[in-house]
Order: sequence, then C-alpha cells, then structure tokens
Amino acid sequence: MIGGSIDMSWLGASAYAKAYLTDPEAVEPVLVKTNLDGSFSYHSVGFARKDSGIASLQDMKGKRFGFGDPNSASGYLIPSIEIPAITGAPMDSGAYFGEVVFTGGHEQTIVAVANGDVDAGVTWADGLGNWEDGYNSGALRKAVDAGLVDMNDLVPIWISKPIPEGPVTLRKALPQDVKDKMIALVAGMHEKDPQCAYNIAAGETAGFKPITHEAYEWLCCTNRLLTGLPLSPGRPIPRPL
Repeated sequence: MIGGSIDMSWLGASAYAKAYLTDPEAVEPVLVKTNLDGSFSYHSVGFARKDSGIASLQDMKGKRFGFGDPNSASGYLIPSIEIPAITGAPMDSGAYFGEVVFTGGHEQTIVAVANGDVDAGVTWADGLGNWEDGYNSGALRKAVDAGLVDMNDLVPIWISKPIPEGPVTLRKALPQDVKDKMIALVAGMHEKDPQCAYNIAAGETAGFKPITHEAYEWLCCTNRLLTGLPLSPGRPIPRPL
C-alpha cells in the first residue's frame, strides 16, 4: 500500500501503525470488524497441546515458544510487552523461554503447536464464544473451520488485554468516489452475503463499522517507543481502548 501497488487491505493493528509511521499520507483506515457483542477488539492468545502438560506461562520456562511475526500486534508486539511483565525476563531466547522462534504467521504457529514443533505459541482471537470452536472469530476459528486442528487437543495458557482490531484500510490517494464504493461494499457485506462476511471476518461478526486513525494512535506511540522513534512533541501516550 505504501508503494501504491495495492489499493485496499485489512491490516493488523501493528501493521497499520507501521504503515502510518512510514508514510501517514499512504494509508487511510475506514472500517473495522465488530464482534457479536459490539466491541472491536481482539486478544493475543497463548496456547499449547493438552498432552504437553503445559497449562501456564510458568510451565513454559526453558521451553520453545513460537510467535508469528515481529511486526504482528498479537503475533509478537503485544506479547513482547505483556509476557515479560509476568515472567520478569526479556523475550530473548534463553532469558526465560528456552528458545523464542518466529513461525512466519498465525496459521503456521497453530500448525507448529499442533505438530509439536514448538511447545506453545500465540495467535489472535476475539476471545468470545467457546474454546472448542476456536472462539467466535480469529485464527483459531479459521483453523478449526479448515480442519487443521481440534481445539479439544489444545489448551489456553495466556491471554492478553484487549487489542483494537486492525482496520480495513484504503490507499489515501484513491479518488473519493472509489473510496465510497469500497466502503459501502464491505460495510454492507454482512447484510447482503452473511457467508462472505463470515469468510472475510474469519468467523462470526456483527459487521464492519467506521473507524478512524485516532483508535490506533496509542499503538503508533508503542511502535515509536519500541523502535526508538521520538514521540510527537508534547503528546502524551494515549491509553488503549
């Protein structure tokens, strides 16, 4: 999107923040997926195989922990902040966990845990509904729908605080009439084609609602701090929603 080769994307919250920090004139958040309870948040969820005997982060000491991508909010960024606050150690391999590895994505993490390639991993989910279903929506729900995993073989070991759902984003330079048409298409999908909306949203959704950059400013500040960039002059760090 920054290079202008694609015009529309559903970005993760951290990916949007990185794109905005790279070029604020390149991207424009327009819609966000809402959950069945009306919220537009999700969680990073840590999980392990049930037969591993791992039931918490305390059980992961010295073991292999899989994360999706260093630029993913739920796949690494938020865990890298919240998990060390629990373990009292940095996320570096050998500091608390035996090894910290990147799998390449959410689906890869789920498969890696299911196959025993890592002892535990993190992925994203709305945190609503039943664990056995992979929650109402998210990567676990997609994996269940695709037949990749049986949630009865997995157990949750950690869950983050709520993270604002990433935005459906348009290239800012698009003509306004094109933006209006694409916004109407996605916003109306839940009513016009519920199955298509389910597929887009990775599970159950109440539809896509308008969103603006302000909902993600706190994450932009977090990205600035973690990457050594200065905060905007005189601007305090906003609190997460």
